[in-house]
Amino acid sequence: MSEFQQQAAHVKELLAAYPVVIELPVVWGEMDSYRHVNNAVYFRYFEGARLEYFRRMDWFEYEKQTGIGPILSATQARFRRPLTYPDTIWVGSRISAIAVDRLTMDYSLISKRLEAVAAEGHATIVSYHYAERRKVPLPEELRNRIAQLEAARPGGESVN
Repeated sequence: MSEFQQQAAHVKELLAAYPVVIELPVVWGEMDSYRHVNNAVYFRYFEGARLEYFRRMDWFEYEKQTGIGPILSATQARFRRPLTYPDTIWVGSRISAIAVDRLTMDYSLISKRLEAVAAEGHATIVSYHYAERRKVPLPEELRNRIAQLEAARPGGESVN
C-alpha cells in the first residue's frame, strides 16, 4: 500500500462515524499573528459541515414549506492541534442525540498535513418556527430524514 493509500485509509477511519464530510482548504488569511489558524475560524469550518448536513436532509426546503428551521443555541470546540497554511481539512458532522425540540451535532476536523484530528466540536440546534418566533418540537418528518442520513454512514445506527 502506498503512503497516499495509507493516509486515505487513516482519514477514512477517523471519519467513518460521520455521514456528512466536507473538504476545505486552509486559507492563508485564516491564520493569526501566532502563525496558526485563528480559533474563531474553526467555528466557520463547523458551520460549513452543519449547513451541508442540513442541505443533505433538505431542511431548508422543509423550512420554506413550514416555517420551521434550525437555530444554533450553543456551540463549543476542543482544539487538539494547530492548523497552518497550507493544508486541506475534512470536517465530519453527525447527529448524536435528539430531544423534543433540539438535537446535538458533533464535529470532527481532520488535517491532511497532520493526518490527525485537529479539533472536535459540538452544537445544540433548536427546532425553531421563525414566523412565530418560538421553538417548536422537532417534526417527525425531520427526525425521519436524520435517521435516514445517519443510517447511510458505515456502521450507521439510529440516534435517540
